[in-house]
Amino acid sequence: MLEAEPDRLRLDKWLWFARLARSRARAVALIEAGHVRLNGQRTEQASRAVRVGDVLTAALEGRTLVLRIAALPERREAYERARTAYEPLEPGPPPPEA
Repeated sequence: MLEAEPDRLRLDKWLWFARLARSRARAVALIEAGHVRLNGQRTEQASRAVRVGDVLTAALEGRTLVLRIAALPERREAYERARTAYEPLEPGPPPPEA
């Protein structure tokens, strides 16, 4: 089973544990709507496994976050602690104007 493997975690659970989604159902909805990319590839599978080092791009509430997964939490915790599950990455430079 996927959750039993210590080096992987379901994408929807990770989003919820890292407090990027208010509920697991909201995390599933974001993923299925195509608002999440994993390592540059769009994914619509909430059950997709994530690992430490993966790069996650998510369109959340009018902003785009680019994050490197730094940890796989075992449960949902306070925001300060949950924030240690990822490292923010700066998005690339804006495309040149035409």
